[in-house]
Amino acid sequence: MGSERVEMRKRQMQVHQEAAASVLQTQHGMGNTPTNASNACCFCWCCCCSCSCLTVRAEDERIKKNTYERRAEEIANCDDSPKPILEDAMTWTMSFERLMKSSAGRGCFRQFLRTEFSEENMMFWLACEELKKETNKTVVEDKVRQIYKDFISILSPKEVSLDSRVRDVINKNMLEPTSHTFEDAQQQIYTLMQRDSYPRYMNSTAYAELLQDLAEQPPVTEP
Repeated sequence: MGSERVEMRKRQMQVHQEAAASVLQTQHGMGNTPTNASNACCFCWCCCCSCSCLTVRAEDERIKKNTYERRAEEIANCDDSPKPILEDAMTWTMSFERLMKSSAGRGCFRQFLRTEFSEENMMFWLACEELKKETNKTVVEDKVRQIYKDFISILSPKEVSLDSRVRDVINKNMLEPTSHTFEDAQQQIYTLMQRDSYPRYMNSTAYAELLQDLAEQPPVTEP
C-alpha cells in the first residue's frame, strides 16, 4: 500500500508539472513576456513600473514640468519689468490699452494687482499672449493643458473669474487645443481688468506716488 501511494503521488506531481508547462507555452505563443524579461517595452504585459520606456516618459514629463515652472516664475516676477519714465507713465491715464502696451506699465499695474490679490488676471493674460506666439503643435498642447490647470481649473488657487458661457467654450476648445484656445477667456479677463482694477489703479496712492517719484528724479545727462 505504501509503494502504491508513493507511485500515485509521483503521477499527480507529474500531471501538475505538465499542466504548468502547458500554460507557460500557451502564454509564450500569445506573445506574452515573462516578468523577468529585460528592457520591456511600453506594451509590457505586466505593466510593471520597471518598464524602460515608462522611465523615459516620466523623465520627459519631469523636464517639461520644470521648464514650464521656470517660465511661469519669469512671467510672475513683475519686479524685473523695465522702470518707467515720467512721460510714459503719464500717458497711462489716457486708456487701458496704452497702459497694457507699455512693458513698464504692465509691470507697475501687476504690482498693484498683487496688493489686491488679483495678480492671476495679469498672469493669465500674459500666458495667453505667450501661447499665441507658439507655432509648435506639441508645445501648444502642453501649454494649453498647463494654462488650464493653472488658471481655469476650479481646483487651482490662481483660478480666474469666468462666466459659464466662456467656460463652455474653453471645454469645447480643449478637445482640439490651439494657440487660440483661451481667446474668449483672455478677452473677458482683459475687460474685467479694464473696468474694475484699472480705474482703481489710476486713482490709487501707488500710481500718484509713482508719478511723484519719477518727477523728482534728476534728469539724465548726456555723456
